[in-house]
Amino acid sequence: MATLEDFIKQAQEIELLRFTTAGSVDDGKSTLIGRLLHDAKCIYEDHLAALHSDSRRAGREGVDFALLTDGLRAEREQGITIDVAYRHFATPRRRFIIADTPGHEQYTRNMVTGASTADLAVILIDALNGVTTQSKRHGFIASLLGIPHITVAVNKMDLVGYSQNAFENIVAEYAEFASKLRTQDLEFIPISALHGDNVVYRSPNMPWYEGAPLLAHLENVHIASDRNLIDFRFPVQYVLRPSGSFRGYCGNVASGVVRVNDEVVVLPSGKTSRVSRIIYDRQDVDYAFPPQPITICLEDELDISRGDMLAHPANLPWIAHELEAMLIWMHEEPLRLDRQYLIKHTTTTARGRFFDLKYVIDPSTLHRQPATNLKLNDIGRISMQLFRPILCDEYQRNRQTGCFIVIDPQTNFTVGAGLIIDRLHRYEAPERHIVHHKGHVGIEDRARVLGQRPVTIWLTGLSASGKSTLAYALEKRLIEEGRACFVLDGDNIRQGLNRDLGFSPEDRTENIRRVAEVAKLFNDAGLIVITSFISPFRKDRLNARQIIGNERFIEVFVDAPLEVCEARDPKGLYAKARAGEIPDFTGISSPYEAPESPDLHLRTDQISINEAVRTVMTFLEKKNVL
Repeated sequence: MATLEDFIKQAQEIELLRFTTAGSVDDGKSTLIGRLLHDAKCIYEDHLAALHSDSRRAGREGVDFALLTDGLRAEREQGITIDVAYRHFATPRRRFIIADTPGHEQYTRNMVTGASTADLAVILIDALNGVTTQSKRHGFIASLLGIPHITVAVNKMDLVGYSQNAFENIVAEYAEFASKLRTQDLEFIPISALHGDNVVYRSPNMPWYEGAPLLAHLENVHIASDRNLIDFRFPVQYVLRPSGSFRGYCGNVASGVVRVNDEVVVLPSGKTSRVSRIIYDRQDVDYAFPPQPITICLEDELDISRGDMLAHPANLPWIAHELEAMLIWMHEEPLRLDRQYLIKHTTTTARGRFFDLKYVIDPSTLHRQPATNLKLNDIGRISMQLFRPILCDEYQRNRQTGCFIVIDPQTNFTVGAGLIIDRLHRYEAPERHIVHHKGHVGIEDRARVLGQRPVTIWLTGLSASGKSTLAYALEKRLIEEGRACFVLDGDNIRQGLNRDLGFSPEDRTENIRRVAEVAKLFNDAGLIVITSFISPFRKDRLNARQIIGNERFIEVFVDAPLEVCEARDPKGLYAKARAGEIPDFTGISSPYEAPESPDLHLRTDQISINEAVRTVMTFLEKKNVL
């Protein structure tokens, strides 16, 4: 027979899912949570009796499940959620912590608080009202906070007669909006929280819905791979020194995995040592992972204190004074660029100030707008300067070390939350830890085997000037002649490798740098690379030439007048840019710096695609590439 300790241990070992609910006011968030707990039989008898009593006292017909989470007097009087309420419950398959967050726009900051640690967001949409601005706002914030799973629960299906068309119209509208977000997993479930349809049990009123009820979806959504198990980060919270013979460093594993005997570096001092012991739950263990609270002992006695960080020597965070971040302002008093704030990041706090507010984002349209300051609930991209460095990562890479909160030093109020997005810093290990490995097969060997000299044909020009058309036609011609080649296309690269980059000048620079590094590797493998990128700035193309190598870099200016490109406009981008829907669009609102002395200049408004391909092939033969 299982003992109480066995039962507790078994319960602790079940996987934990943190999720948050969000949506417009009166969409039924609290009712959904109450229904979920009730139908899953996770309400104690005395709580259920109190719920019945409260419902009668409030004059409700039947049981009002919203009263289960609306604990504040003001919440019950107004029938809304004001503060974040947390509930814990468990099923045989999984444990859950729910954050019931407010729907009013004025309480968006509370929604951010509840969502900051969530693995999944349940966004409710009233089937009668359809997609609202708040629905989009919450989807954007969930995406911004890096919540990997979003489940859209279309509630109150009973009020639309359980109509499949009503559900599918909402799905189509919201899916189009969500396609602009960085959302990995998006699910839609039609429910009625009031009557329990598709909450815990499958609804007989919606036989056309073939998916799982909400609880079954929550029990089975895969979250094990969401955590960062690569970049070991251990912010030290305090030093444990119970006796002269023991020195341990306590804290939570923010990310990555650490094992006994691992070499670690202490930041910011840069001193190295090895892990001698890892203690978790008063027992020695061989390894630890996030978010375990552990004590680490090192072989050497080093000067380590709160705010320091342990990491693996070949995988270090940034040590940065200046950063860029997406800042969510959470206070009635607007952000002031002329004053200092306290920046609390992991276990350390530093003074700093903000400057150069680049733009604010309209969460309902995702458009960027110029601004001079941030007001309550505004979200904007901004530069910041710290008076002493912090050890951080980009938020999309590491949610624990990539975020911070802003504190007013005079009132101690938390006035903002930031997500680090700076891409100008590179993840680089100290030079002493980098060794360039050289294989036994040289570039000359690969060129001899493939019968070609590897080069990068860099096609640059305005959008719709014909770069991609030429790139793929040239690739086809080279393949027909038995050459090994590959096209790096701008749209394809931004769907994968560079999906985290925007179209600001800084992001365009980073986009071209990464492409140049990939092209260099492909050239090292012996391939001819054809790139198709607008690459509007000369300095970026010069940097690409330096990365790839001058002898391998062939710059081809694919030239067509702007009016011709606009007339072609196969993607409709110029029309959107003229309408102001696409900021920083090359040729319209962002400059294009034409090459001053390209290796080839092709006027695609004057020659056919076949002539252009022949011209490039002739050039390659003259240069002994083929």
